[in-house]
Amino acid sequence: MALARGRRRDRAVDYWPGFVDALATLLLAIMFLLSVFVLAQFFLSREITSRDAVLDRLNAQVNELTQLLALERSNVQDAEDQIASLRASLAEAEAEQSRLEQILASGAGRSQAAQVRIQTLTGELEEERQVSQRALSQVELLNQQISALRQQIGALEAALEVSEQRDQESRAKIADLGRRLNVALAQRVQELNRYRSDFFGRLREILSDRENIRIVGDRFVFQSEVLFASGATEINERGREEMQKLAGAILELQKEIPPEINWVLRVDGHTDNVPLSGTGRYRDNWELSAARAIAVVKFLIEQGVPAERLVAAGFGEYQPLETADTAEARARNRRIELKLTER
Repeated sequence: MALARGRRRDRAVDYWPGFVDALATLLLAIMFLLSVFVLAQFFLSREITSRDAVLDRLNAQVNELTQLLALERSNVQDAEDQIASLRASLAEAEAEQSRLEQILASGAGRSQAAQVRIQTLTGELEEERQVSQRALSQVELLNQQISALRQQIGALEAALEVSEQRDQESRAKIADLGRRLNVALAQRVQELNRYRSDFFGRLREILSDRENIRIVGDRFVFQSEVLFASGATEINERGREEMQKLAGAILELQKEIPPEINWVLRVDGHTDNVPLSGTGRYRDNWELSAARAIAVVKFLIEQGVPAERLVAAGFGEYQPLETADTAEARARNRRIELKLTER
């Protein structure tokens, strides 16, 4: 009995060191795995933090690895809790040993999965590095293109500045030409006014300053009764005599006016406001005034006045000299006006 008890004591003492060694080995393995995970996290974090905003996708994957490591830490903490429970429950060593072996096997499988995950992430990290390198190459190419575009923009701005300077010079020249043209036009107008004054002076001398032939402003006015019968468009005999004198004065004046002055004699027909009867040749005063102006123009052409120096216009009753509703006012409004002007 004593011998058997001594053997059981020896057997119990011999079992405890093996159990401690197993626990120590398990702790070492767990610490090794923890060290591996910590080192992996350190190096991965160090690599990741050296990248800029272009590696956002890599940062997401590193966060995933960090979560995985946190999960492993949680598992290691569970294992430590289990070891503490084993130390407190030595009486159930065999059952606990079996459970610890299962936990160890499970932890080994997880460790292997973590290593495979790390290798996968390392490969993905290398791919991301290559992508980053290509992105940096593209950025460098874009920088070169931007530099070239800036040079082109600089050249265009210089060309634009030269163009604006030329445009300012052109505007100055145009303004100078405009001033010269205005001066030349003013001179032309003065010359034409001088010839108009001479022309009216000659007409006044030729036509003996008759009461029904007068000057109004810059126009020479014939009352219609001098040239036409009432409602007619054919020039009467007395009107032909007056128009022949007028044609002679025009032909003399034409010799004196320089050829660069593009002058014309405008013949304007005017009527009173009395409507025409519907049985006549003309439907209204518009047609009558135009026909009378054309008749004067054609007669002057027959007398040798160049057709390109004559213009006929009809105004009907809409440009009156007198607005009163009297016979005298209507008589003054029935007229043929001659105006020497520039084309």
